[in-house]
Amino acid sequence: MKKKQINAIEVAKLANVSQSTVSRVFTPGAKVSPRTQKRVLEAAQKIGYRPNALARGLITNKTNIIGLVMGNIQNPFYPEILDEFTKSLYEKGYHVLFFHTKNDAITQDEVSQFLEYNVEGVIVTDVLLSSNVVSKLSTHDIPIILFNRYNQDSTCHSVCCDNYSAGMKIGEYLFKQGHQKFTYITGRTNTSTSRDRERGFAEFLLQKGIKPVIEEGDYTYEAGYTVAMRVLKNRNRPDAIFCANDIVALGVIDAAKILGISIPNELSIVGFDDISMASWPPYSLTTWQQPVKEMIEATINMLLNTVDGEATKPQSLLFSGKLLERKSVKLLKNS
Repeated sequence: MKKKQINAIEVAKLANVSQSTVSRVFTPGAKVSPRTQKRVLEAAQKIGYRPNALARGLITNKTNIIGLVMGNIQNPFYPEILDEFTKSLYEKGYHVLFFHTKNDAITQDEVSQFLEYNVEGVIVTDVLLSSNVVSKLSTHDIPIILFNRYNQDSTCHSVCCDNYSAGMKIGEYLFKQGHQKFTYITGRTNTSTSRDRERGFAEFLLQKGIKPVIEEGDYTYEAGYTVAMRVLKNRNRPDAIFCANDIVALGVIDAAKILGISIPNELSIVGFDDISMASWPPYSLTTWQQPVKEMIEATINMLLNTVDGEATKPQSLLFSGKLLERKSVKLLKNS
């Protein structure tokens, strides 16, 4: 037999307050005196009351639910991002409705579910966003924030690492160490992150009269491993490889080990992101650290300001990040 659901009316009777007061106690940001809040919470605990967020949303037209869409969950960077977003939003009284899209693009079915749950905003990480999806969500006053990417033709706000400048600084760093033969292993070619990292890296080296070899990858360990197993067997192999992200770099490191190539003595490798695995002793990867916490805080603030009607024109925020030197790059000469 199904247990009877305790409702707010019963809590109100026990605490000797109105039902609306009970509702305010369980609504983040609502004003209630500490004394009244304590009385209501004690009554709720005593009879086992748990508020129904969806039901409350129907009444207040405010669900405090944020949609978050992610594609490549095999990349450790994004589960770490999901964890940070979930914790940060919870601290502000919001819950995450998570969607893992398998088609590299938000589908109409997922849009429909956002509308069904009456989400207050949507954060999009590494998936494609069509103009039709943006239009449909905008029609229902649901703002969208792009995280760790941008689209110059989009009407959405975006928060991203300055990948172009980072790529340029990585090129400069490796050049100053005395390296001469460079390779860049890309991420997915349709992403702004990979394109900007490549552009910055290549432009710096071209200024020095060096044309780097570009090898196509897709942000996966397998891609890094496969590319490395091929290019490192060449007689004219690179002495420095910059990878579009850390998980690609880890694949390159493992391939080099199998081929008997010493890192960093015979090959230098730089990644991007600074995932947890990058610092593991078997890898000790030199990488570009994205300021994830600052980026997430800016994304949430931008989204909530838009929900409250404070932000209007699309904004793009860029964050610098920094190079973390570990043990995967060899100093060939004094800079």
